[in-house]
Amino acid sequence: MKKILFVIDKIELKYFEFNNLVTNFWIIKELLERKNEVFITTIPLLSLREDIAYAKCYETFLSNNNIFYKDVKITQMIDNFDIVIFRPDPPVDIDYINATYIFDFVSKPNVINSPRAIRDFNEKLHSVYFKEFMTDNIVTASLNDIEQFLSEHKKIVLKPLNRCFGSGVMYLYEGDPNTRTIINTMTDNETTLVMVQEFIPDVLNGDKRVLTLGDKVLNYCIKKLPSKDDFKFNTHNDNFITEASLSNEEMYKFGQVAKKLNALGIFMAGLDVIDGKIIEVNVTSPCYFIKEINKLYNVQLEKEICDFLLTKLLLSL
Repeated sequence: MKKILFVIDKIELKYFEFNNLVTNFWIIKELLERKNEVFITTIPLLSLREDIAYAKCYETFLSNNNIFYKDVKITQMIDNFDIVIFRPDPPVDIDYINATYIFDFVSKPNVINSPRAIRDFNEKLHSVYFKEFMTDNIVTASLNDIEQFLSEHKKIVLKPLNRCFGSGVMYLYEGDPNTRTIINTMTDNETTLVMVQEFIPDVLNGDKRVLTLGDKVLNYCIKKLPSKDDFKFNTHNDNFITEASLSNEEMYKFGQVAKKLNALGIFMAGLDVIDGKIIEVNVTSPCYFIKEINKLYNVQLEKEICDFLLTKLLLSL
């Protein structure tokens, strides 16, 4: 029996039960079914006393094939856990960064993903590590630079660097009468860096979520479809998620990405891919779409993930 701590998002704690759209739901449930002790906490419940890291946490349990938690906070030294799964959602703001600092004082447990690695890896900006697999892009706050990039590519996408779920992402085409207003809004009048990417038309047919686990790419892949009123995926339900496949070329090149991420301490990631090109690398709390993949492929993906987590623990002992 292992003692495991999940650092989850505050909103996920609020809707903890019956939330099978959430990756953590499936992993926690599987770990409990394997008779492990699983606790949950959130960023505001982390603390440091001198040089010892603590978490006020809740113990989870199974009942009627669902997961719940006991509404009693228990203060635990983080070093008393065997594994910590660090999965708060963005934005990666100052509170998020401060939480990663707490883990600089944690020595014993395996922490997945490494908070330091997450702190050092911006999901938009550091995608450029894999520039050979990306569409054209720049990171800038300059109005002139963005206008020039728009002139070159005719259609572009602007992304805030610290948000998730497509929040704040804007599409811009050459000749749009709102061009300068959009750019100034996105960059807060040239004071905030943004990721600017060439628009890939095939986004209208959806983007793939490619999943990495350790240094490998999983065989299971889904396509996230845009809603009728948007050019990007923004509605998490079965109507907007379909089965997809990866070519041998994609498996090879994204396998190289997995190896690089794994070496950085990012053991679980989700690549967003359009036309074989990476548009984003999700490392904070990547959704593995377990409910949908299980249904589409007739598998139990949570078992494969937990096998990895527990094997990784054994290898570290």
